[in-house]
Amino acid sequence: MTAAPEGDKAPAEAQEYGLPPGFVQGIEEALDDHRLAEVEERLAPLHSADLAALLEALHPDDRRVVVGLIRVQLTTDAEALAWLNEDVRQEVLDLLGPRDVAAALQELDSDDALALIETLDQGERDAVLANVPAEERRVLLEGLDFPEYSAGRLMQRELVSVPDYWTVGKTIDWLRTAEDLPDEFYSLFLVDVHGSPSGQLPLSRFLRGRRPAKLAELGLEDIHPIPAEMDQEEVALLFRRYGMVSAPVVDRNGKLLGVITLDDVVDVIDEEAEQDIFRLGGIGEQSDLYRDVATTTRSRFSWLFVNLLTAVLASSVIGLFEDTISRVVALAVLMPIVASMGGNAGTQTLTVAVRALAMRELTDSNAVRILWKEVLVGVINGVLFAAIAGGVVWLWFGDPRLAVVIGAAMIINLLAAAFSGTVIPLAMQRFGIDPAVSSAVFLTTVTDVVGFFAFLGLAALILI
Repeated sequence: MTAAPEGDKAPAEAQEYGLPPGFVQGIEEALDDHRLAEVEERLAPLHSADLAALLEALHPDDRRVVVGLIRVQLTTDAEALAWLNEDVRQEVLDLLGPRDVAAALQELDSDDALALIETLDQGERDAVLANVPAEERRVLLEGLDFPEYSAGRLMQRELVSVPDYWTVGKTIDWLRTAEDLPDEFYSLFLVDVHGSPSGQLPLSRFLRGRRPAKLAELGLEDIHPIPAEMDQEEVALLFRRYGMVSAPVVDRNGKLLGVITLDDVVDVIDEEAEQDIFRLGGIGEQSDLYRDVATTTRSRFSWLFVNLLTAVLASSVIGLFEDTISRVVALAVLMPIVASMGGNAGTQTLTVAVRALAMRELTDSNAVRILWKEVLVGVINGVLFAAIAGGVVWLWFGDPRLAVVIGAAMIINLLAAAFSGTVIPLAMQRFGIDPAVSSAVFLTTVTDVVGFFAFLGLAALILI
């Protein structure tokens, strides 16, 4: 490791990240007192990510005032727009207007510009594109032609590609005179006579090469060309599997179009994980934290309505044993225990299965083996908790028959939970449905219905 000279060392300071404590409150107080020049001065040095965090934290009325104050800052330091939550970003873009949004797009890398403009509706998009120079407009329109959530939407057009037969010296001379190079780049992509990527050369290796050496002889890194139509989740899996930092994106003819870098993939991983979490909770594909009350209520109502229907189904099972419950009141006390244990055990299995499907670890080739493993775990846990619950019930109510009933029902429901927690996501994927969308509600229905039916049915047979 090569260290910097002692004289070049900077004094050690504690690095702080994010907005300082009380910063948002201070901005709000300044806005209330109409100290607008102070607000503008305090926001000027903020990092784009911190500026975005501030805009998200402000009340919509204060946000409108701040956007008016820093309009120029948002168009010249446009990365703040890329950091914003989608709902807040839409609000800010509406406040800026088409001309300022177009100016902001020209300050962003092509992938960030595309991510920003694709959230606009068609009318807003056309108005913005009308104010974008022809060449940049063409690049954006080409990007919009690719499927949503594809590598083509994710890639960055700014890269450095050179013919693979060039020498180090020729490449250095070209790099010194080229006017359209990216602001930052860490690799050279080599292309053949057809424009297809033939290798990737890190700058660290390139700079060590002698001028007469051909680029292709410097020991290229393996490349994994990514089709532009590939889903972004598949792209993230490729990066994870092969430990890639960047990868070329090609069209159907294998011609180099752009590059996907690790920071883009990190965003994809965050986005996919966030979508799965929200879908499991019945919220949708993204957070509704910044939406108005009416929109949030509408987005959640449908899923709650489905849950209501499944709850009615579970309650109807209880209704079948109304007479049994009236004779043995203890059943009403103990009944939720069996359903709750089944629901929790099923959620554990479901979580593992959904994650394994997303990571391509659970496939047709090993599904049966994984299923039997989960069933065996369910049976073992069922027996263990049957003994625990049965012992507690025996001591509580002094009735060994009631202990047998809850113990047997526990085994049955944990077995059902393990089986359904694996089979439900597999079946949903087989039918082309995202397993994260509604697996949880179906699983809860199964464990509630099986739990109530097993417990009350066994009680009717043994106790009555």
